[in-house]
Amino acid sequence: MSKTIKYFPGLSALRFFAAFLVLMHHTETIRKKYSLFNLEEYSLFRNGSTAVSFFFVLSGFLISYLLLKEDNEKGDISVKGFYWRRVVRIWPLYFLLVIIGVWLVPFALKTIGFAYEMPYQAGQVWWMYLLFFPFLVNIVFGSSLLEPLWSIGVEEWFYIIWAPLMKFFRQHMLMLFGLIIFIKILLVIVFQLMNIEEGSTLSIIQQVIDTLKFEAMAIGGIGAYYVFHGTKSFSNWKIFTHPLQLIGYGLITWRLAFHWELVHSGSALGTISDFMFNIPILANLILYVLFLWLILNTALNPIAWFKFDKKWLNSLGDVSYGIYMYQMLVIFGVILVFKKYLIGLSPVLSTLLFYGIISTGVIIISYISKYWFENKFLKNKGIVK
Repeated sequence: MSKTIKYFPGLSALRFFAAFLVLMHHTETIRKKYSLFNLEEYSLFRNGSTAVSFFFVLSGFLISYLLLKEDNEKGDISVKGFYWRRVVRIWPLYFLLVIIGVWLVPFALKTIGFAYEMPYQAGQVWWMYLLFFPFLVNIVFGSSLLEPLWSIGVEEWFYIIWAPLMKFFRQHMLMLFGLIIFIKILLVIVFQLMNIEEGSTLSIIQQVIDTLKFEAMAIGGIGAYYVFHGTKSFSNWKIFTHPLQLIGYGLITWRLAFHWELVHSGSALGTISDFMFNIPILANLILYVLFLWLILNTALNPIAWFKFDKKWLNSLGDVSYGIYMYQMLVIFGVILVFKKYLIGLSPVLSTLLFYGIISTGVIIISYISKYWFENKFLKNKGIVK
């Protein structure tokens, strides 16, 4: 049964929740930048990178499981077929956003005379986006309208190496996952021990290594391996017991909703929170393991406390890629059009109105994009075997 799973219930909903956490983070950061009332100081609204880490673990889990399943059913892994499926899923929207963000938006803003200075010129960055180095754009030039694309670049490079590695290490996949985690930990330690000058080439390399969170995907891969090769019924997995659900849900809620308040409180709980979620290397590994537990518990646990496999949540999860990709443009557009109205409203009314407009706008755009644009490419995903 574990080798023939076609659908993991609840994971589409988790995608949507993660995408919306990123939207909340960017909303509050941009509201603060433009001197609007904001909630940026609260933990719940500072989970952008945390939510992206969840996406990495989820990608590692799903992609690894699919490759394990393909190898089991066909006796081989088609790297060419894997690449093609990723191309038709990721590339169309990615390059559409690049065209919009690098060329069309700057041209439009200049045409209407809006005072917004892009942190880069098109000629400086086009090749980085072409080669899936948007994270390098962020490192060198700072935040921009295309900031969310950094994680797409990380995932694309992960996809480029993952299928060939799993094909080559098909008899030693756990060793492969462990080796990736070990190499990342070693690199982080080495760079932290070096006295690196800020802004130097070594500093940029260090930031790139920190950004390429392949270890998160490897942890997802470990989860996929044990699910695929598991012999026990999922109802008998000890990680799904009620006490461990209490611990798992509790720690995730702690990290997402209360972490920064606790750290700044100076209390004993703040010290614990700082240790668990801020200590380099250890904090990331704890977070990745928690997210893997959440994925497994949501998709496989018959006695999970929370059931997310709802039609409306699955529908929103189906367009979560669009929600993630379009959000910065929508937030910026709302600021451009409504700032002078929002700034005079009460904090509560301003927040409700802002989120109402942004949520509605980005969801509508994402549905239009998915069904009128992205699906035209997705229908061709089976052409290459």
